[in-house]
Amino acid sequence: NSAGHGNAWQTRRPPQTVPANYQVDANERHFGTVIFYHKFRGYGFIEPTPGTEIPTEKVFVHWKQISSDDRFPFLLKGLEVEFSLMISKDWQRGLNTLRAKGVTLVGGMSVALQDELDANEKFFVGGQHLRYTGTLKFYSPRHGFGYVLMDQGYDVDPSVPSELRVDHEEVNAAGQQPVHMRNVAVEFGIYRNERGQYKVYNMTLQGGHPLTQDALENRISMGVGMHRGQVAFWNWRQGYGFIRPDPSTILPSKVVAKLAEQAEAARKRGKRIAEDSLLYFRRSDLSPGLNPMQGVQVGFQV
Repeated sequence: NSAGHGNAWQTRRPPQTVPANYQVDANERHFGTVIFYHKFRGYGFIEPTPGTEIPTEKVFVHWKQISSDDRFPFLLKGLEVEFSLMISKDWQRGLNTLRAKGVTLVGGMSVALQDELDANEKFFVGGQHLRYTGTLKFYSPRHGFGYVLMDQGYDVDPSVPSELRVDHEEVNAAGQQPVHMRNVAVEFGIYRNERGQYKVYNMTLQGGHPLTQDALENRISMGVGMHRGQVAFWNWRQGYGFIRPDPSTILPSKVVAKLAEQAEAARKRGKRIAEDSLLYFRRSDLSPGLNPMQGVQVGFQV
């Protein structure tokens, strides 16, 4: 459910701006009260506590700037918070606006609202913290839902189907946007909504790890050392590409062995592999402002 949105987002007013030369102390903490937050749109506004030296009546907050233990960060209207400030520049319109960052509860504690809210609003099958296992048949971030096939053998009421819908807000991706998934082993709770429909609750990987892209790809850092190379390929639409390491670059032996193993496996599947040493990257791996056009020289970690 969204909190305190009403019709506020439908009557959007121009944002309150600050002068081009206005500066903020990124480390200074401010206090305020959430006056509006739309959970499913992922943004809201904080009203600064009277007496603070903030030149606007309210400060915009985006879900990515909330320090939260919830599976998807959100705020509630009336919640008292503390935060720092940053300036957002709209280059097209030439406007500077203030945004909140590092939003926490007063005292610096992470925001954790979901469990209590769910306990009051949902009817759980077997209890809020009882977990079931199964296979996520698919999840589509574009459509915001997917379906899970529950493993056999659970003693549940016959009215509970073995195939259950999972909605966007119940995918625990550690505060990130869930990605497209198919045939993933998962664990989850089950709840019944007000229409009597049974659905998946708080879905994670089996073992409780959030469904992040790093976890799904089994990503492990191979050290903090920087390497040099150039972009060999970049698919802007799909958001991924490959880097060709410089000939002088010495990659960790485990990386070299894994690259050779991957190339050999691909050839056995009938794929044509021209180079064994290309390294995969995705859009989220890029430093802000980097345009990874083919041939661009880059530094990278593995």
